[in-house]
Amino acid sequence: MSNITAVTETSSTTTATEKSSTITTEKKDNTNRKWTQNGITVAGGNRQGSQLNQLNRPLKVYVDNDNDQMMYIVDGHNDRVVKWKQGEKNGEVIAGGNGYGNQTNQLWSPTDIIIDKSTDSLIICDLKNRRVVRWFNKKNIHQQIILSNIDCSDIAMDNNGDIYVLDFQYFEVRRWREGNTHGTIVADENGVNDTGYRKGTLIHLFVDQDNSVYVSDIENHRVIKWKKGAEEATVVAGGQGRGNKLTQLNTPKGIFVDQQGNIYVADAFNNRIMRWSDGSKEGTIIVGGNEGSQPNRLNDPSALSFDRQGNLYVADSGNHQVQKFNIISD
Repeated sequence: MSNITAVTETSSTTTATEKSSTITTEKKDNTNRKWTQNGITVAGGNRQGSQLNQLNRPLKVYVDNDNDQMMYIVDGHNDRVVKWKQGEKNGEVIAGGNGYGNQTNQLWSPTDIIIDKSTDSLIICDLKNRRVVRWFNKKNIHQQIILSNIDCSDIAMDNNGDIYVLDFQYFEVRRWREGNTHGTIVADENGVNDTGYRKGTLIHLFVDQDNSVYVSDIENHRVIKWKKGAEEATVVAGGQGRGNKLTQLNTPKGIFVDQQGNIYVADAFNNRIMRWSDGSKEGTIIVGGNEGSQPNRLNDPSALSFDRQGNLYVADSGNHQVQKFNIISD
């Protein structure tokens, strides 16, 4: 079990802006949105490496729509978080980057972040250190360990500022409110009641505007959803075995859900980004579908994000870069 040591209250605007984007708050129907099929490299793309113009297996990308669409990238195998301005060739290390380790200036295989503007800090899922840390942007403030002894593979925040942590060892998602000592289980294996279930495969997490919890189940090749307060989960994407049909996924990773309930999935081993409309039995390929390094191909995409205009950003992990796909129809 994990122990909480400190949680600073966060503002509701932080979550709506940083773990999602304005694509979730617009009233228009996003079901028919389309994007260019050739991506533009906006971060990395200079082979695998640790220089400031390089990335090494980027796991997450977020676009800050309140800060000139600054990109925040979880550069997992470099044990760091990088801030990258639009149009720049180099990024800036803002957390970690001092080799892997458990010192206050180090990370070890970070997997996800929350951007908390109310405290001018990042909340980081520091996987191999088995902790969640708050990393302040001000140089003279020491980092805080928020949660310890936890196998955190992903993290999210709701509109109330509550933190959700996906613990892949316990196969559960806990919600942590300020002052909690143990957290509240909001999703776990007891809610998955089917014969095709295999334990220990929940990796990526998303919490929508209604506080429903979505998790990518990478070995069962599906996305499952727990509605707020529900005891049982439902399959909302995939779940038809591993494959590349429109009804299937192959090792799904990052998830994004818009206001209409459309589910966007980084279908990693199919090298594509899929969109599943609410209640649909099959998805639509919106970009990718073939492995490679060409502009119209992806290699093990691990996450996605959107900017204010609806342009799509993909953490193209196997190509060690972030690709931007411009929106062409609304």
